Amino acid sequence: MSPKEFKHILVGVDDSDDAQMAFRYAINRAKTDGAKLTIVSILEQQNMNVYEAMSKDFIHGQRKDLEEHVVEYQKLAQEFGVKDVNVVVDEGDPGETIVKDIIPAIKPDLLVIGSVSKQGVRKYFGSQAAYMAKNAPISVLVIR
Repeated sequence: MSPKEFKHILVGVDDSDDAQMAFRYAINRAKTDGAKLTIVSILEQQNMNVYEAMSKDFIHGQRKDLEEHVVEYQKLAQEFGVKDVNVVVDEGDPGETIVKDIIPAIKPDLLVIGSVSKQGVRKYFGSQAAYMAKNAPISVLVIR
């Protein structure tokens, strides 16, 4: 029996160590399988105070910074040899946004995520990874 090959891999990134390992796994797997790779990062609004959340300029600046950062991941994946690499940046609760919005929209067949988030309240009160592993309609690989 040969291992399953994936056609489209979605990897969630932030700057946590686990997310970095998830990214490295995802680019290796995408290159090996000849799969499309989509890199996603979510701007978490619960990390903002009420004044920041109400400021369109603040949110736009935060989002622009995040988009530029994710493009750096895209360049690394392309330099590694992954041929088809896309990026997605969205806002909201990371687990819910990825499971309810991103996965149905882009239709990957594997989600690769780190087990611990560097950001947000979730690092203390539960796991985005556990939510995604439980609720995603596709295979999920949690890296630690």
